[in-house]
Amino acid sequence: MAKKILLVDDEKDLVETLAFRLEASDYEVVKAHDGQDGLDKARSVHPDLIILDLMLPKMDGYKVCRMLKFDEKFKKIPIILFTARAQESDKKMGEEVGADAYITKPFEAPVLLAKIKELLGE
Repeated sequence: MAKKILLVDDEKDLVETLAFRLEASDYEVVKAHDGQDGLDKARSVHPDLIILDLMLPKMDGYKVCRMLKFDEKFKKIPIILFTARAQESDKKMGEEVGADAYITKPFEAPVLLAKIKELLGE
C-alpha cells in the first residue's frame, strides 16, 4: 500500500512538479495550498508524512506544525518544513515547533526523497 504524503505549499507549479515526482516514487499525494487547508487535510486523511511550506496564506507553516505536533493523534506524523527561509533562526523555530526535518528551496529532489524515505523508515 502506498504511503500517503500531504504536500502543503501555495506555489501551485511547485506542488504539481513535486507531486509528480512523489507519485513516480509510488507515494500517494494529497495537496493543500494554504495553512488552514493543510491542517484540515492532515486531520482528515492522516498522512504518513507532511511536507509543509512555512510562508502560507491563512496560517503559516510553523503554526500548522505546532498544532499537529502538540496533538496526541497527530504528533507522530513526520513533518518536513520546506521553505526558502534558510536563516538559522528559522531552523531553530522549526525545531521548537517539532518539525522532523528542514529542507530549503531551491531543493535537490534526491535529497528530499532520501529524507522522506528516512523519516518513513523505508
